[in-house]
Amino acid sequence: METYKNLFDAILGENLDSNKHHDLFMVEECELPLINLHKLNYGDKFEREECKKKIAKASREWGFFQVVNHGVSPDILEEMRKEQVKLFKKTFREKMNIDKSLNFSEGSYRWGTPMATCLRQISWSEAFHVPLYDVSSSKGLNSLSSTMEQFATTLSELAQQLARLLAEELAHYNKSNYFKETCLPSTCYLRMNRYPACPISPQLFGLVPHTDSDFLTILHQDEIGGLQLFRDGKWISVKPNPEALIINVGDLFQAWSNGVYRSVEHRVVTNKLKERFSTAFFLCPSYDTEILSCVEPCVYRKFTFREFRQQVQEDVKNYGYKVGLPRFLLSSH
Repeated sequence: METYKNLFDAILGENLDSNKHHDLFMVEECELPLINLHKLNYGDKFEREECKKKIAKASREWGFFQVVNHGVSPDILEEMRKEQVKLFKKTFREKMNIDKSLNFSEGSYRWGTPMATCLRQISWSEAFHVPLYDVSSSKGLNSLSSTMEQFATTLSELAQQLARLLAEELAHYNKSNYFKETCLPSTCYLRMNRYPACPISPQLFGLVPHTDSDFLTILHQDEIGGLQLFRDGKWISVKPNPEALIINVGDLFQAWSNGVYRSVEHRVVTNKLKERFSTAFFLCPSYDTEILSCVEPCVYRKFTFREFRQQVQEDVKNYGYKVGLPRFLLSSH
């Protein structure tokens, strides 16, 4: 409230009964394509191929899908949630200084939107952004570290499997070991999110509309809901399924697949009464990795992940929002 005092004063002076913000909740609820990975790992040849086709189809048409029988133990998911809740219940001062006690990199705790110039740019949320090498190095320090290690290891394997599969489904392309070589534990990360109940919901987003700047994201969310994605010109709300993991395609995979797989804009809306928790795994390459469309003619010019990140940060600083992939389109397109 101190940091954003001027922005809050502006909206509190408005008519809070106005209907102009109601579109955040007046959206259709949908179930994402649901894929049973048991068939992928234990089915016969036909069932495995059918499962691969479903995953590729969902990545082309939705950019999002959910998976069950994903190999992540319900016990690990439940323990991760408990440890996460316990972590976020610490005081603000404790969270700001928690890096040393947990062996996390400096600045792992983040909240709000540092460069926000209006309420629409504020994310009403807090998060711990933890590189996988921090997870590994802090293993065994406490129950949170041990749980994160199990969670991250399993999700990393799943992300690699799905990325390899999607690469193999691209016509005339067989470099399926690309992700194993470029997306290492030193470059991927976990993000633990908390979205507090928001007294002026729906004027604020829990997470502002954006696309993910990675190859793939794997998300485990609770039953509260709030995730929405933009499809066919409108926002739709994702129905929570606590047993499923949500997978979405990131910007790098869209560029690398030459636009075959879609990185879709999504957001989180706030809830006036309930807090929401989620944990995400991000499959990222090293900063020096070159992203080049593997299908011709290329839609995007070649760029490194470092160049992409720097451009995103520059745009957010200058305009208050991420521009993303359109910056890297070839002029002919």
